[in-house]
Amino acid sequence: MSATQFINCRQCIGGRLVSTSLTVDDHGIIIPNTPLSPPTSTIDLKGAIIAPGFIELQINGALGFHFARFHNPGSYAAGVERIAHHLPSTGVTAFYPTIPTVSTEVFQRALPFLQPSSKPDAASVLGAHVEGPYLQPTKKGAHDAANMHLPSSKPPEVVYGRENLAEVVKIVTLAPELAGASQLIKALTAEYGIAVSMGHSAATYEQGQEGMNAGATLLTHTFNAMNPLHHREPGLAGLISNPSAQCPYFSIIADSIHLHPNIVSLAYRTSPTKCILITDSIELSGLPDGIHPGHSQIPFNQLKEGNKVTIENTDTLVGTCIGLDECVRNLMTWAELGVEQAVRCVTENVAQAMGLSDRGKLEVGRRADFVVLEERCHVKETWVLGRKVYG
Repeated sequence: MSATQFINCRQCIGGRLVSTSLTVDDHGIIIPNTPLSPPTSTIDLKGAIIAPGFIELQINGALGFHFARFHNPGSYAAGVERIAHHLPSTGVTAFYPTIPTVSTEVFQRALPFLQPSSKPDAASVLGAHVEGPYLQPTKKGAHDAANMHLPSSKPPEVVYGRENLAEVVKIVTLAPELAGASQLIKALTAEYGIAVSMGHSAATYEQGQEGMNAGATLLTHTFNAMNPLHHREPGLAGLISNPSAQCPYFSIIADSIHLHPNIVSLAYRTSPTKCILITDSIELSGLPDGIHPGHSQIPFNQLKEGNKVTIENTDTLVGTCIGLDECVRNLMTWAELGVEQAVRCVTENVAQAMGLSDRGKLEVGRRADFVVLEERCHVKETWVLGRKVYG
């Protein structure tokens, strides 16, 4: 068996930088560093930092393709592949394609193309994150309220399809205050092993706690599309101050558009091991600034200005176009963290939240998916299964 050893590097391990080497076998799996079995080849990283490959929990699209838009099988499959090849440029080696609230027909046509898959030259698809249709219409954001349903009116088997629930859907975002939500959470988690995240919700703190008691373990883009944190009614966001064992994992968009930098820092410092950075980026990510046409999800012209996207001639926020590496850099600046601390929010924390045992850490037996970084988290190289796919 051949092996490659990456030497002269500093690894992000448990929030610390550790000077060591990394050995990878010819199957792309990390193996022990041992002098008894010298590597076939060595690669000198010249003091660079290496971190586990980033894991994107919520991404709606990029490069002009949106996971909610299904025209035909060929173009949809090509769009998924295009994004999978693009994401390593931002340090991402695995992602959950996210479909917002759409019709039952679109869910069932699109989901089979998002089943877990891994290619040696692209980011892995880990399965789908479905954000809807069980959302609170008063907190719909850019979602289509006409396609929203109560759990009792359209069960998940009807919305997504039983086979997709069993094989494709890995995360469901829902509003826990809806009638029948607790029963739905129990069914999704117990019968299908799906992670339930609470979001697009007007729930009180107590209703959020009921959702957690039923099996929900995450919050979706915390502080956005939920009641604001109030000193007498903390709402869903108040759950992040629970004791560690009762605290949900919570995602935040660190783009200074959706959240003020001080709120991002506050959330992180409240529970560093439960904080997850997401982009929630849309299809205009990777495209030039300017006016872009709308589509079935957003039937208005959209104005892209840097990472910010609004409906043309309004202040209505449509989404963001930030990359996950930039989110990490922002967290480093706003919370005064080293890269070794901040990357946990896109690696280890995500893997723990989703029960991923093969990634999220650079440990023996796990996939050799990693990113080579400079001190401020600018991506130099990205490797998937021990093969360089970017840089």
